[in-house]
Amino acid sequence: MFLTRVKELLNRSDKRDEKMYIIAGLGNPGKEYAHTRHNVGYDTIDILADRYSISVETDKFESYIGKGMIEGKKVILVKPLTYMNASGKAIAKITDYYKTDIVNRLIIIYDDIYLDTGRLRIRKKGSAGGHNGMKDIISYLHSDEFMRIRIGVGEKPKGYDLKDYVLSHFSKEERDRMDQALIDAANAVVEILKEGPDKAMNEYNRSERGEIS
Repeated sequence: MFLTRVKELLNRSDKRDEKMYIIAGLGNPGKEYAHTRHNVGYDTIDILADRYSISVETDKFESYIGKGMIEGKKVILVKPLTYMNASGKAIAKITDYYKTDIVNRLIIIYDDIYLDTGRLRIRKKGSAGGHNGMKDIISYLHSDEFMRIRIGVGEKPKGYDLKDYVLSHFSKEERDRMDQALIDAANAVVEILKEGPDKAMNEYNRSERGEIS
C-alpha cells in the first residue's frame, strides 16, 4: 500500500511539471520515409537529440520520446508513430498526460509546401494551412494556439500528385539547402527555449533579402 502511494505521488509530480517543454517533430515512421520532405520534423528532432545527447527511443504515447535538458530547460523530444495524418492522437496523449501548457510549452516542427525549400516560419498560433498533420493536432487539442516551426520543402510541381511529392526525397541542390535549414530549425528551438518565441521569430522569419516576413 505504501509503495503504491509513493508511485502515485511520483507520477503525479512528474505529470505536473509545468516547466517541461514538449518538442515534437512530425513525420512518418519507417526507413522508406526517412529524410523525405514530409519527415523534416523528425530530422530536426534527430539533430537536437544528437546535439544534447538525448536518446529518443522510448516507445510511449504512440511515439518515440526522449527526456533531457536543452540549455537548462527540461524537454521531451517527440517523434509520433501514428503517421503524419494522425499526428493529433499522439500529441494529445502526451500533452494530456503531462498536463502541458500548450500555449507556452508545446512546439511542433513540420514541413510546408507553401514555403521555398529551406525557408523557416515560426508562429505562436495559426491555422493548419492545409497540412493534414496539423489539422489533426488542432482537432485533438481543440486549439490552434501553440508554437510551430514550419520548414519549407518547396511547392509541388505541376502534374505531381501531392502525396507522391511530400514523400519524395530532395535533389542534391535542395539537400544542401535543407541540411542548413534543419540546423536553423534546431537552433530556432533553442532560441525559443532561451529567449522566447518573439526573439526567434525576429531572427528566423526572414526573406532572402533579410526582411522580416
